[in-house]
Amino acid sequence: MTVNANFTNPLSLIAAAPMQQNNYGGKGNGSGHWFEAMARAWGQTLDAQAGRIQQQSEIVANGDDTPAAITELSTQSLKMSFLSNSSHSAISSVGQALETMARKQ
Repeated sequence: MTVNANFTNPLSLIAAAPMQQNNYGGKGNGSGHWFEAMARAWGQTLDAQAGRIQQQSEIVANGDDTPAAITELSTQSLKMSFLSNSSHSAISSVGQALETMARKQ
């Protein structure tokens, strides 16, 4: 079986395709790749969750140490943990898949 040296794997093209526009609120002119956009979106999500934790921490620190307020703080902290683990898994999995595709070129 011969392999055509001019054949390009379509998945490789998708993996390396630049974004046409930047809809993720980050810096740049939209010239990044979708993998970078995904990482940026995860970062923004984690930043937003950290902000919610900070707000709830301030509420508790300012004297509202009711069980409801403390439970809300615990809930937001657990959500941060879940999001952090999910982002790590997603970015690692996609990165490994891209690495595997690159090796098969």
